[in-house]
Amino acid sequence: MPGKLVKTLADELVEIIADEDPLLATMYGIGDTDSALADLSEEAEGRLRARAAAAATRARELDDRLLPAADRVTRAVVQQQAEAVVHRLDSRAVEYTVTHHFVAPAARVFHYLPRVRIADGDQAEAYLRRLSAFSGYLAAAANRHVGGTVAGRLPVGRLTRAATVQLDRALALGADDPLLDPIRHEGMERYADEGLRLLETEIRPALARYRAVLGGIAPSARDDDKPGLCWITGGESIYASLIRVHTDTDHAARVLHRTGERLVADLRAEIEQCGARLFGSRGVDEVFRRLRDDRTLRWRDGQEMLDAARTAIRKAESEAPNWFTVVPEQRCVVEPVAPAEEAAVPSAMYLMPSPDGTRPGTYSTNISHPTERYRHAAEAMAFHEAVPGHHLQVTRAQGRRDLPMLRRLPLSTAYVEGWGLYAERLADEMGLYSDELSRLGMLVFDAMRAVRLVVDTGLHAEGWSRARAVDYLRANTAIPEVEVGAEVDRYVALPGRALAYMVGRMEITRIRTAAQDALGDRFDIRAFHDVLLSGGTLPMPVLADVVADWAKSARELPEYAVNTH
Repeated sequence: MPGKLVKTLADELVEIIADEDPLLATMYGIGDTDSALADLSEEAEGRLRARAAAAATRARELDDRLLPAADRVTRAVVQQQAEAVVHRLDSRAVEYTVTHHFVAPAARVFHYLPRVRIADGDQAEAYLRRLSAFSGYLAAAANRHVGGTVAGRLPVGRLTRAATVQLDRALALGADDPLLDPIRHEGMERYADEGLRLLETEIRPALARYRAVLGGIAPSARDDDKPGLCWITGGESIYASLIRVHTDTDHAARVLHRTGERLVADLRAEIEQCGARLFGSRGVDEVFRRLRDDRTLRWRDGQEMLDAARTAIRKAESEAPNWFTVVPEQRCVVEPVAPAEEAAVPSAMYLMPSPDGTRPGTYSTNISHPTERYRHAAEAMAFHEAVPGHHLQVTRAQGRRDLPMLRRLPLSTAYVEGWGLYAERLADEMGLYSDELSRLGMLVFDAMRAVRLVVDTGLHAEGWSRARAVDYLRANTAIPEVEVGAEVDRYVALPGRALAYMVGRMEITRIRTAAQDALGDRFDIRAFHDVLLSGGTLPMPVLADVVADWAKSARELPEYAVNTH
């Protein structure tokens, strides 16, 4: 039966994705890989690519006319996400991704492993097997880095140095190493002892060997004048693959670059108008200067930053039922970014809850150097990361137990980050911004996402230097100086991902406008958001088709049925 084959393909693709990144699979609650780390060898990635390509082909060959509506959607998701795995592997990212950001091999382990929750002896044993695999994982990563360097796919010098600093910090840790946190609690003493033995006898010597390899390739690394993919062998095709991965589109880099420039110009005008109302100032440059230099618009301390985030999220939670049919039962936790990750996280991040509920959805905000960080950004960021943003979106998908696991995972960057950016503007419709300063923050954040289109493509397709990217960011955003360099370095470390925010938001806005045009007075925002979120994480072309089908069906229903969806 075609429908049974769709389910089988979806389950197979989840296994492929788990094998591609077992650490992330653990975060997603896919338990079969909890004792593993990724096999980074070229041979293993080749086998994984073949499996993904076969799944995409099988999904593509299925006849939609023989499938019920739900299976048609799943078939389309399988095809798109299997193709995304192929594009990711074709990018050969492990060869040149040496950085302190959590996309690099060692940094990824440092980031995710301390967040694993261990509840019993079996899980602890699996965790120890994963720790035992760390040295081989690092050796494979080192081999790929060396091979990439020989082939002309060089890492970036600045990020390589940052990765070395991160390794030095890890090597200097003692028994309080965060890698032991998951097994450092009552009843786990013997596992913690074994973990410490592994750290001292296997892992830290492996980290030292890996550090030595980075030292060997550092002289060949790209300097700040050539940080983009266009400067490495095959960089143009690699970047095209990553654009497809992160935007669900085949947009040319040049088209995205021009779109970003146009959006930046439009947003500068909007910021100027808001700034005139708030400050009585003229010109967007004066607005940015005021936001940057006025010390009264900074935070006093980290606790004040955390309190502001919690207040904004609680306000959003109270208003959410008027805009959504389903709201999260489990509240979003707010906590500071871990000190070890402050340098790699410019402002904030969200970690999804574990499916079993033992790890809550968590909004982490960077409270280091609080007097250098700006008040205007706090509410927009909280709405993006928590409610009505990622926390609401992710928990809704997790709650759809009737959907295949594949559709409950946050796999489409454009959908996930497009929703987060849409949520910032939606919060304005919901009346959530507490004052004109916070609303100005929304506009400034919008401008930053438009700037990302320009800077990401500038770096990776146009050949921009790091200095040019930093200058453009300074000229067209008001983000703190303490975050400017880290923000650019993130675009260098994660090519293409910065494009997902604005591309995804523009598509969600286009989809909403089309539905409003189709339904007129019968359009209901709660029903629309239900369609947008209830199908799980859908690649943008699939989402567009799902909403169009909903609008067509809604036109044919009695009016009372549309508004009680």
